[in-house]
Amino acid sequence: AQQIQDQLAPCFDGGRAIAMAAYMRGRFVFMGIPAPLRRQATLPLIRAFTGDPADAARSLWALPQREYQYVAVDLLRRHGNRLGAAHWSALEALVQSKSWWDSVDGLAVVIGGIVQRDPGLAVRMDNLIAARDLWLRRVALLHQLEWQGGTDRPRLFDYCLRCAGESEFFIRKAIGWALRQYAWTDPAEVRRYVRAHEGELSGLSVREALKNIPD
Repeated sequence: AQQIQDQLAPCFDGGRAIAMAAYMRGRFVFMGIPAPLRRQATLPLIRAFTGDPADAARSLWALPQREYQYVAVDLLRRHGNRLGAAHWSALEALVQSKSWWDSVDGLAVVIGGIVQRDPGLAVRMDNLIAARDLWLRRVALLHQLEWQGGTDRPRLFDYCLRCAGESEFFIRKAIGWALRQYAWTDPAEVRRYVRAHEGELSGLSVREALKNIPD
């Protein structure tokens, strides 16, 4: 974490930091470092990292500026193949700390990678989709985003239907995004599913799901 701080400190941009904080509704403090510059500055350290990714991510998460949480997600994604069931609790804790879509969505993919490598852990996702914390439910909805043809379609469709009645924007958006992503693999099946449940899914979810499917 200290090495990451040393790398990013020279990149501070006060004016951009104000704009970035405003874009995120003032929820977080920023250093004003755009993503390409952040990744350029930290990639050598991330590539060379040999420790426990979850431990390092926890240290970065404790730092106040939002860029450090982004670096933590970059690190977890880079070394995701070293993560397993033993890291599950630590990753869930990150999801529930400083929670917003910009960190949770990256963590969802990381957690999804663990499940893809160890399908027996899918039952844990069945617990998350029923969690009281909306961000854990969003993780369950989005964890298969990068699975493409390996997507567990019945589980995806079931999760979407279980959350379809929620009024929470971030859940409705996640439903649409998850379906839209799977539509790149099987557009006909997504169209069929959406049309069959159009009265249950929100308008936002339907629009997002069908966005890239030709009429």
